Amino acid sequence: MKESLDPHGEALLQQYRELHPLLEPLAKEAYDLLRRALREQGIYVTAIEYRVKTEKSLTGKLELKGAKYKSIYDITDLVGLRVITFYTDEVDKVAAIAKRIFDIDWEESVDKRKHQLDVFGYNSLHYICRLKQPASADTNRPAPRFELQMRTALQHVWSTIEHDTGYKGDVKIPGEYLRQFNRLAGMLELVDNEFSHLHIILTDYRRQIQSLVKSGQLNEVPLSATTFRNYLEMHPFDRLNNRIAAVNQAEIYPTSLMSYLPVLESLGMETLGDVQHFIDENSDDAHQLALSQLAITDLDILSSSAALQYLCLVYVLKHNGGREALKSIYDAINGEYDSNGMLADVILEQAKTLPFMHSKKKTQETVQKLTATTVLRNAMKNASISIDDIRKEFGDQVADLVAEK
Repeated sequence: MKESLDPHGEALLQQYRELHPLLEPLAKEAYDLLRRALREQGIYVTAIEYRVKTEKSLTGKLELKGAKYKSIYDITDLVGLRVITFYTDEVDKVAAIAKRIFDIDWEESVDKRKHQLDVFGYNSLHYICRLKQPASADTNRPAPRFELQMRTALQHVWSTIEHDTGYKGDVKIPGEYLRQFNRLAGMLELVDNEFSHLHIILTDYRRQIQSLVKSGQLNEVPLSATTFRNYLEMHPFDRLNNRIAAVNQAEIYPTSLMSYLPVLESLGMETLGDVQHFIDENSDDAHQLALSQLAITDLDILSSSAALQYLCLVYVLKHNGGREALKSIYDAINGEYDSNGMLADVILEQAKTLPFMHSKKKTQETVQKLTATTVLRNAMKNASISIDDIRKEFGDQVADLVAEK
């Protein structure tokens, strides 16, 4: 049934029709101003939207309470903007920006988050705003106002459910259902507050970690996605990358190193200090390995992941990793392909001639020799073998080592 208005309501509706051509541009300008300001301040919101009240919606409003408005300019929600944030503290940040870029009518604005201690439900901050007017603006014709609603995602969920169920409609809700509504509203408010509290705690933790990274206290920083990302901002692999690129005067193109995090964790690294020690201990050997591969090529473009890749390969080789261990590195970096086995074979072959591999072999031989010497000494103590027997069986060098006190 078509709504019927009294003469005053009809007059207001006619004023609306005359004003309507200005409302869409107003909404768009306010939306663009707010979105730009949020972006400049680095505030990420889940949604920002606007709408212009339709004639049908306004007619229904005037039919109910048209008498309270003297002029169409008294209606504050002809244009509406809504910003939906993730957390409650971000609502206040949005509000601070709104106060800076718009003129706020404080008498008409309302903070619906400040409700009674025993009441739960719709929470939202509503500002009634105007665009800031230049000094040359026509003051005889007032600028239309608009409503800016600011709420969290969970507050928006509650508002939508409340509207959909007719919780505040003209049909009275039975007491048992009203109690259930209030209980759910309280739970939702508690969850909203706890998420926001957790967000503040995690933000403080990230700042502490960033401070530790910048101060160089890397042994106190656990290795994680967040801390590794902060560490990469220090460009810890640039020096080695530049050394490797100098082999062929190659250009370095940037690429993400976050995919190497599980590789570093698999190598037993637990802190950023472990990663830094890993770089310091293996950079020269990683450069040797890269040189053995790249010197015979004319490669003139190099990924920024080259340094970290060679560091991981050298680390595996130094810790007695064979073909499968090398292949697992390539599998983690490139995905699991049969060709990764061929790459591992190439690395094993080229690494054979490198100094760090000879050092490793000598170290292994020394360990084996010392182990054998300890066994022979114990045998002599037990009188099961003499030094002459050792000299005869193993030679003078081993016998001399065993005889040393």
